[in-house]
Amino acid sequence: MHTAKLIATVTLGFCLAACSEVTPPDIPFLAHGSDYQSKPDLARVEHELPLSAEQLLRLTPENLATLSQEQIDQVYARLTAGPIPDGAYNGTFFFADGGGARRLSELMGGVKGLAVKIKLDSLETIGQMLWKGKVFYREKRLLRNMIQDRQLLKLVVDDPDALAKTDIPGRKILGLIQDDAWLLFPAKLYCGQSLLDSRRESIIIDYAFNDEIDGYRERPDFLAGRRGLRIRDEIRMVRPGFYLGRAYMGHVFLLNFTLYNEAVAMQHAENFRTHGRTVAEDCWPGSQASTRLAAAGE
Repeated sequence: MHTAKLIATVTLGFCLAACSEVTPPDIPFLAHGSDYQSKPDLARVEHELPLSAEQLLRLTPENLATLSQEQIDQVYARLTAGPIPDGAYNGTFFFADGGGARRLSELMGGVKGLAVKIKLDSLETIGQMLWKGKVFYREKRLLRNMIQDRQLLKLVVDDPDALAKTDIPGRKILGLIQDDAWLLFPAKLYCGQSLLDSRRESIIIDYAFNDEIDGYRERPDFLAGRRGLRIRDEIRMVRPGFYLGRAYMGHVFLLNFTLYNEAVAMQHAENFRTHGRTVAEDCWPGSQASTRLAAAGE
């Protein structure tokens, strides 16, 4: 079974490599330079260039990764948190300008108990092999991450055979073999202040006190907690079933990521296209009119 999955995965990789290059999404941005002083105020970005539901539907996990970090920041600032997700979401992370990859590689080398040296050009590839997304437990306000590749996990996991597993939604290798992942790195969910845009709250994914969560495993779960990398994620909704996220180590920004649930996205796509935001906000949306309401003239 493992051999069949490996062959299918390699074949799928060649198929994906042959696909055409993804083009950036057709949405507006305010002009900016490379220096911090030239970056526009985020409130001004949203006031002058609110994104309509139709424009938000143009965004995909793939084309977001083609943008510069400043452009991604401008997209994120024009989003609200939306509802706290429930269930499994496929994940992809990316380093828009490369700086996050370099910082993460350096920081991981200094974590006590993590004797792993990772080259900069390999970090993103290894990360994509390992991390496949997140499973949200909305009612419990908890989350676990979907992790793959047990050979790499053996570096930091005490007993890989004892780990809980889950199917990755919508992921069958070549349409035949159900793809699965281990559930690791628990975190708490709550609404809190964004470290990028304090005008409104984001959904916070906090690993600091993950040792208080049932099912916590010292190895490897400590890596994300307060005695490890001190990871803190925050996410906002692009549209139902699709979230844009930012990962931090303490207050240091590391990388961007997307979360996508195809079933939820398909279920709400037409209603979102017609009516814009029709879901309740679990977090404070701020005092400035949100993107979708402003774009709809409400």
